Amino acid sequence: MTLDLAEIARLFAERGGVAYAGEPVSQLEHALQCAWLAEQAGAGDALVTAALLHDLGHLLIAEHQTLSQSPTELGIDDRHQYIALPLLRGAFDVEVREPIRLHVDAKRYLCATRPDYFSKLSPDSVRSLALQGGVMDAEAASRFAAHRWAGDAVRLRLWDEEAKVEGLKTPPLAHFLSTAARVLLR
Repeated sequence: MTLDLAEIARLFAERGGVAYAGEPVSQLEHALQCAWLAEQAGAGDALVTAALLHDLGHLLIAEHQTLSQSPTELGIDDRHQYIALPLLRGAFDVEVREPIRLHVDAKRYLCATRPDYFSKLSPDSVRSLALQGGVMDAEAASRFAAHRWAGDAVRLRLWDEEAKVEGLKTPPLAHFLSTAARVLLR
């Protein structure tokens, strides 16, 4: 099965209103803010689309819709960065999928290479960091930095951390789905 734009819109409509783990925004608001930050930074359509869809895995995990606590509060690494990838493979090329796959590792990398980055993480992001393998050691950071999509994953991760502003006005989902349509595989 491949997620098309209509199915992605349906997921956001049905499940996007759920709170974004411990943050003052919903899953949809977080996705829109992340995509908006990418667009404002001049990112290309593929990276803006990756920013919009980077946490789509959270929407695909049905149990997330009924949890009274975030997965990290329950000691769970939901591995959300991998959940949507098989469903996006037929719709988007690697320039969209790889930053999504690597955005968790980018957090681990940034904590290893930018001393002030850890202090900017929200409590839920700190908990997930521990569950996701913790701060990268120097060897792992070097391997990550050499990855073709590391730069895009780092940019996405930085927007991800900023995209948690209560009440921030962004363009609607339809705006970013139009962007996604431009990089959709035909």
